[in-house]
Amino acid sequence: MRKNILLFTLLFCFIFVNGCAVIFQTGRRSDIERIKTLEKELEELRQTKGLLEQTLEQEIKDKQVRLSMEEKGLVITFVSEVLFDSGKASLKPASFSSLDKVAKILVNNVPGNNIGIEGYTDNEPIKRSKWKSNWELSAHRALSVLEYLEEKGVNSNRLSASGYGEYKPVASNDTAQGRQLNRRVEIVILPKTVKKVQKQAFEGGAYEPSNEGEEELK
Repeated sequence: MRKNILLFTLLFCFIFVNGCAVIFQTGRRSDIERIKTLEKELEELRQTKGLLEQTLEQEIKDKQVRLSMEEKGLVITFVSEVLFDSGKASLKPASFSSLDKVAKILVNNVPGNNIGIEGYTDNEPIKRSKWKSNWELSAHRALSVLEYLEEKGVNSNRLSASGYGEYKPVASNDTAQGRQLNRRVEIVILPKTVKKVQKQAFEGGAYEPSNEGEEELK
């Protein structure tokens, strides 16, 4: 029972973060099946995380890459200095081998999952750079990673890029170490459940409760 509650909570978080809503009712067969589906998807993501840990073992040891299971999905975090020179949005050739490892797993092991690439910076103002703001820089960095993954065989329909600039720090910008952690690119492997609900919403459908509290697609 506790396991089902945890899975329900995770599903709610995954969908809520992506701007969709789904109504559940305790004991309903469709919801039980959905929980089972989510459990399978989470296990697939855990297995993928284990494979990434093996494949990126050296990068993780060198603190160039971090892996984490979060509400939005399986997150592969690259320190920006590994991918880019300061103030630049063109990928360093030295980063290609690490990105190739990720691309291979995205193509071969999670072919049905959408992939979000998110760029972030610290709060230091842009200096000696063509970019007008950290926001613009972060967006172009995310796009550079997206285009590279696309070149390596990841289907374009699966990919999206976002830039968040300095506005979602994971550490304090008051220290050099904190600023380095905030300068990052995250490659997010999204759960398939979110992909399905997003597709329904995009096509004009939305889950809403009926008079009996049942779920219906309009």
